[in-house]
Amino acid sequence: MKNKVRFNCLLVAAAACFVFSFPCYGNWNDILKQVQKTLGNSSGELSQDKIGKGLREALKVGAENAVKKVSVVNGYLGNPEIKIPLPEKVKKIEDLLKTVGLGSQVDAFTESMNHAAEKAAPAAKDLFWDAVKGISFDDAKKILKGRDNEATLYLKDKTATRLLETFKPLVHQTMGSVGVTKQYQDLETKVKNIPFVGTSLNVDLDQYVSEKALNGLFIMLEKEEQKIRKDPAARVTELLKDVFGSNK
Repeated sequence: MKNKVRFNCLLVAAAACFVFSFPCYGNWNDILKQVQKTLGNSSGELSQDKIGKGLREALKVGAENAVKKVSVVNGYLGNPEIKIPLPEKVKKIEDLLKTVGLGSQVDAFTESMNHAAEKAAPAAKDLFWDAVKGISFDDAKKILKGRDNEATLYLKDKTATRLLETFKPLVHQTMGSVGVTKQYQDLETKVKNIPFVGTSLNVDLDQYVSEKALNGLFIMLEKEEQKIRKDPAARVTELLKDVFGSNK
């Protein structure tokens, strides 16, 4: 009872302060909302701990959603924004390859690269999560107040190289299981026998597919980040509602 009386007294006192500071045409409901916001957080800002946790939570939720979308069958192949195209060296002679009857093998090679990325993608979720655990408060606050894709840009800038090196062995293993390597080797052998071409394609498949797969994931992560920032329905935890709901 005493606590309730004390709170009511604080509310009245704070309201009085705001009444005298607001123009006479100020809306009373707006004043009360401002009072409640001030009383609910005496510092006027979210705590360092909450900002850090909120950002990490957003990246965790975003990564989970992004990975879920790309790791289904045709998650890459069926999405024009992130579909892995033919390597440039193969793309340059694509028309020639189709002319000599290798069109189906070219298509199979493209499909196998994308399916490899779809199978490897789930492993990236934990890699993303590990990458943001040590984020500093200053970085977190800058990201919270930054652009709609600030967290994704930060994550890409700080972790892309390490993520790539960790992700490559997983992609290599997956490519073997879905036939990418064999498709490429068969295609390269036939390219060498084409008159006036007769050269090795010399593509580093591990590097190429890994880079494209991660780029696709960053694109999808950016979309998820923007949802959390703009759409209240995408803030699926109380922490996200507190942190991103207050960032206005």
